[in-house]
Amino acid sequence: MKNEFYPSDETYLEALADALHVEYKAIADAGFILQIDDPDLPDGWQVNAQMKVPEYRKFAEVRVEALNHALRGIPSEKVRLHVCWGSYHGPHKHDIPLKDIVDILLKVRADAYSIEASNPCHAHEWRVWGDVKLPDGKILIPGVVSHSSDFIEHPELVAERLVRYARLVGRENVIAGTDCGLGTRVGHPKIAWAKLKAMVEGARIASKQLWGR
Repeated sequence: MKNEFYPSDETYLEALADALHVEYKAIADAGFILQIDDPDLPDGWQVNAQMKVPEYRKFAEVRVEALNHALRGIPSEKVRLHVCWGSYHGPHKHDIPLKDIVDILLKVRADAYSIEASNPCHAHEWRVWGDVKLPDGKILIPGVVSHSSDFIEHPELVAERLVRYARLVGRENVIAGTDCGLGTRVGHPKIAWAKLKAMVEGARIASKQLWGR
């Protein structure tokens, strides 16, 4: 949202963080897991196409600092972060690569990170976690079914994706997830339910492969 009142973007972000802190704390205090949906952490690159990567990283870091300010006092185990490259059905050819922002993503005070990982533009980025260490005690929730297509992922493909991540970050640190909310982003509610069923079946297969049971 554009700043139309505050003297600077930084002042605006701080005020926004203070306002959101009240809501975030109420959710956490009520015993719920607080999920922060931040598609604009990667997707803001589209809005600021004139920026080079170093400039965009600074832009993103300021906003992560504001987010952490909003999360102050909330135990990180009660927080998870979701990021994606926007749920719009477009080519996504010019998405910023995960490798260019992953360290900034991991600065968010959360114990679990949900990432878009199965759409055709980002399915290859599981390799990033071979170079980037997931901090101790953190959980990765890769999207193993996608909202970008009405194809129903085969459970064996879901399992394959989960095992790849588990072998890089540890089998105890991976939870199956969706790329983004399915909802009306797929052609019919039955497709969404079928994708979730495939995710569950694939997770069972992966668990058997990884844990032997």
